[in-house]
Amino acid sequence: MRTLLFALCAVVFPAAPALAADWIHWRGPNQNGYCPDTGLPESFSIRTVGKDNLLWRSDIGGRSTPLIMNGKLYLITAGEGEGVREGERVVCMNADTGALIWEQNFGVFLTDIVSSRLGWTTLTADPEAKTVFCHGTQGNVFCFDADTGAIKWERSLTEEFGRITGYGGRVVSPIYDSGLVIVGIINSSWGNQAGAANRYVALDSKDGHVVWWAEFPGRIKGTYYSSPVIAVINGVRLLITGGGDGSVHAINVRNGQMVWSYPYSAGVVNPSPIVDGNKVYISHGEQNPEGGKLGRLICLDASQIDPKTKRPKLIFEVKNLSKRFGLASSALAKGILYVPDDAGELTAFDATNGNVLWKFNYGTVSRGAPLIADGKLYIFDVNGTFSVLKLNGRRKPEELQKIRFRPKSGVGFMETHGTPVCVNGRLYFCTRENTYCIGDPNGKPVIGKVAAMPEEKPMGEAMSIRIEPAEVTTTASQSVPFRVEFLDANGRVVKAPADAKVEWSLPQPPLPPKATTAPPPLKGEIKAEGTQATVTLDKIPTQHGYVLAKAGKMTSPLARVRVAATLNYANDFEKTPEGAPPAGWVNSAARYTVKKVGDNKVLSKVNNNSRPPYARATTYITDPMAKDYVIECDVMGTEVRGKRADMGVVNSRYSLVLDGKPDNDFGGQRTLRFVAWEAQPRINHAVAYDWKPSEWYRLKFALDPQEKSTRLLGKVWKKGEAEPDKWTIEFDDPKPYSHGAAGLYGYVNNMLEVEKETPNGRVLETLPGSEIYYDNLKIAPVKK
Repeated sequence: MRTLLFALCAVVFPAAPALAADWIHWRGPNQNGYCPDTGLPESFSIRTVGKDNLLWRSDIGGRSTPLIMNGKLYLITAGEGEGVREGERVVCMNADTGALIWEQNFGVFLTDIVSSRLGWTTLTADPEAKTVFCHGTQGNVFCFDADTGAIKWERSLTEEFGRITGYGGRVVSPIYDSGLVIVGIINSSWGNQAGAANRYVALDSKDGHVVWWAEFPGRIKGTYYSSPVIAVINGVRLLITGGGDGSVHAINVRNGQMVWSYPYSAGVVNPSPIVDGNKVYISHGEQNPEGGKLGRLICLDASQIDPKTKRPKLIFEVKNLSKRFGLASSALAKGILYVPDDAGELTAFDATNGNVLWKFNYGTVSRGAPLIADGKLYIFDVNGTFSVLKLNGRRKPEELQKIRFRPKSGVGFMETHGTPVCVNGRLYFCTRENTYCIGDPNGKPVIGKVAAMPEEKPMGEAMSIRIEPAEVTTTASQSVPFRVEFLDANGRVVKAPADAKVEWSLPQPPLPPKATTAPPPLKGEIKAEGTQATVTLDKIPTQHGYVLAKAGKMTSPLARVRVAATLNYANDFEKTPEGAPPAGWVNSAARYTVKKVGDNKVLSKVNNNSRPPYARATTYITDPMAKDYVIECDVMGTEVRGKRADMGVVNSRYSLVLDGKPDNDFGGQRTLRFVAWEAQPRINHAVAYDWKPSEWYRLKFALDPQEKSTRLLGKVWKKGEAEPDKWTIEFDDPKPYSHGAAGLYGYVNNMLEVEKETPNGRVLETLPGSEIYYDNLKIAPVKK
């Protein structure tokens, strides 16, 4: 993020309550899957628009849940086109007619997620500012003007903060509240966030600057997609969510402080919680920490927190049904909790004690959550079936209608992952290929009232401070403005005390785990004036460190500052300490380290950790807005147990890779290839290049923008030989990326885990895989 100018004082106000006619949280205005409207039709057809209560149908579909605000429907979905043109987009439609108002297309890159998982997050919005927010598969957070679709700001969570994704498409939906866009990620970046962890980042909704970070305490078990909810409990405004560490957590919305955590799963938590007063309901579909049957449903009293464990009181739990309540979220209405399992069976529980009231099988595989409206329950299974049930209170429901959707091609099944929504007496839902609007054209629906959220505690005096922005990416010699905010006991911004005296410093960083020497402090100069300060960085090309503020007995959390490389950057790694990654690089800790090979220092890819985020990793060197540059680097890979690793360089979100696998399409030779999206061959263009192990090669990668495309240009030659005149590999991308961080890529996939006898029994030991070395890195502007 570029240098920001801040006003003298900025106050964050609570979000206004949503109108009943808006659906800006994917579970509705009560965040529980219940719509208070009445007058919905008993049945409908999906065949002919204008008949049988089908008001309109759009040829734009999706895997997600629509957001509806001010008469417009918004949806994130896969972009138009397949193959080389494949991507993602956000669309805006007229909620009354289905007419397309605007769309924004954007590429997918730097992720392991496949195309069948595109568009699985849900959108969030600020109705007052008329903005819509999206967290895309590639890790970009966008702020759109709700009326025009213009991009007001964007952040790249992957390139800036080292966001990690997995094959399964588990990406957390953002949530807007109190002037903040809050997003959950698994990430590993640098410094005190070098270790991979489940974190939440709060971005200012107006310009995208980082307001706070929160980190979950548990060890991550994988990527997850639990969407958060907002609640006020004990007078404190909380974000409550499941996590990738097997727990449910509550974070103070105002300052990011952890309020409580409750571990209850041996795997990740994907369902969203439901809050009813002080009660929090949430399930999982994984192993339980204590063993036994799969799956669990819990109900917590979040108003009663144990002061020692910081855990809320358990009201009841259900863990003896052997039910995987793991992939779909629940709904709550009139004291009954409706919980789908992964196999398409719906179980109704008494919300006061967890007793089972009834079970109903509606499908085969479940991802979408139920909607409760007008005495009916609407729910999809994954394989093209939409069920409408008439609810009978505590008795088993009656099936009113079951609709089966078919793909236009007639081959396979229609994907139906999403959740229907209810607005103004109308039903909206998506299949993979279409969006539908259902309603009685002659009916007069009654719009139900939405209960207001409880009041927060009254504002108090200043009890703590924080620095904004909480994280900045800048470049050498730049001046960055910061300010101190004074917060009351609940984290709300209050006026600075009249006698407040703020002391600013660039502190010594904390000692990294297993390290004996702490990194140096940020090198620069602070000029302070009261609650504001400007930090001017030294001319060091890359570094990272912290800014600290104190006011009396109050000490701020560390504000993070990264000095990213600019063009005309060179690094031979001779000045980097052995055993450490280069300063100012993202996603390098525990993945890349400098070591001595002979008399020469080189960068080495870590080859003894087989976990996916460590075995395959891209480290980002510049900021994401870099463009029009050439990246060059010497690379060398070894062969271990008959296999070699993949190694390469990254330019503007494309990778140029020396592939370590023999390719049958090239007679068993190895290849040099362009890759734009690791899990999907949008671009996977290769030429034969049978490189040898333990020999150094020079890679060179440039982009040449054309009128309607961008030409990718790559070279490779043996180190010490003359650079060839011609490019080794070329490719035209008709849907190019315009910018992106320069980086290095490495994938060591031949580590081996073996059992080893120890005095304490048999343990697994990881035998290292192939080595990858990098040296003489250069990133320079394109000569025009």
